[in-house]
Amino acid sequence: MEDKLHIAFSAPLREGDTEVQTYGCRQNNPDICGSNGLSDICAFVRTDHICKKPSRAWKKKYNELINK
Repeated sequence: MEDKLHIAFSAPLREGDTEVQTYGCRQNNPDICGSNGLSDICAFVRTDHICKKPSRAWKKKYNELINK
């Protein structure tokens, strides 16, 4: 796992973050993520480093961060 791709859940938004995806992994513990390592979903294995399946709480956090 690349530490630079593990991003704190509350960290400022980055290019690539939307309500349905994140740049890097914002899971608290990526090792227990059910999508960890999945080729079309996980930021750690995708070449663009986008997580296509963030946590259910991400949409709410995204909206909080975008309105800061």
